[in-house]
Amino acid sequence: MKNEVYITDYNCVTPLGFDIPSNWTALLTGKSGVALHKIIENQEPFFASVLDPEKLEEEFNKNFDDSDFTKLEKMFLLSLKPLVERHPISDKTAFILSTTKGNISLLKNQETLPEGVFLSNLAQKIADFFGFTVKPIVISNACVSGVMAIAVAKNMIQAGQYKDAFVIAGDEISEFVISGFNSFQAIGTEVCKPYDKNRNGINIGEAAAAVYMTSHCEKRSNEAISNGKFSFKVSGDSAVNDANHISGPSRTGDGLFASIKNAMTEANISAEEIDFISAHGTATIYNDEMEAIAFNRMGLQHVPLNSMKAYYGHCLGASGLLESIISMESALTSTLIPSKNFEETGTSQPLNIIRENQPAEIRSILKTASGFGGCNAAIVLEKV
Repeated sequence: MKNEVYITDYNCVTPLGFDIPSNWTALLTGKSGVALHKIIENQEPFFASVLDPEKLEEEFNKNFDDSDFTKLEKMFLLSLKPLVERHPISDKTAFILSTTKGNISLLKNQETLPEGVFLSNLAQKIADFFGFTVKPIVISNACVSGVMAIAVAKNMIQAGQYKDAFVIAGDEISEFVISGFNSFQAIGTEVCKPYDKNRNGINIGEAAAAVYMTSHCEKRSNEAISNGKFSFKVSGDSAVNDANHISGPSRTGDGLFASIKNAMTEANISAEEIDFISAHGTATIYNDEMEAIAFNRMGLQHVPLNSMKAYYGHCLGASGLLESIISMESALTSTLIPSKNFEETGTSQPLNIIRENQPAEIRSILKTASGFGGCNAAIVLEKV
């Protein structure tokens, strides 16, 4: 029998705050980190969710003495520091880093590749700083990376390779990323509207997030909750590639459907038992439509669902982990957060989009993600 694996701690660094309480307070009040930003000199401002560089620097200097780090590295260090302080690192502790582009900004105006741009070097630098003794693992699979990082940690702990794991995920806003998405004409001209009839594209975001995973379960009691202790079992996971197109998802949602089905089968849970879906919801026509088809194929169209993209933008390799954290916070506080800017259904099949803050008993969560190259991933999280 496989060991059960739990997420028992988490943290995040986003434009809405540098810890969980500040982020959650902002979400409850409907605050969005998305705003107009001048990112590329010769182009008009884009709507994006960008960390305030002065606030980031101030927060970093309060916590660290060494300043020899890039912006993204500082985000990683800030997100992981509280977890490392609360949980010991051993020679059986895994360190997993999720990102799509890493230190991509280091490439600007360079004739040769800087060492810091290699993802393995980025992961090793963070691992060395905190004293991890095992070789770090990098997960970089487009926009499903954050969800897959949780799945990889779960499976490695269950296989007995590690006893516990720290998983971090992050990406930064860069000219490279903005230019790439702009070439697809995928960037919205306003704050994005996932699943809405009038959506017109994505907003890019930046963030870092971190979770601690272990086979040890914190018993959920009133005392444990007041001390910030909790456990969410990662009861099922799956990643399936639909091999449809380099940038477009399967029109029939085959890859996402298979990922959800596999994850729910492993978790031994039915559609009726899922209390909440934290979806990908990029606010692009093809993604939102594909998700609606896949959810309906699984009989999940009546489950309350939201997208966090209008709050945080699409944070690429960080999005799956960050949104998983927010979904767990929803479960802990028994509060569903609305899918911001949704007004009128814009998909051919129905979805139960959350429209306002509302109380709800949330035990079982389905988190999904989809990305370029036909990749799709799903995990089931169960509140203990």
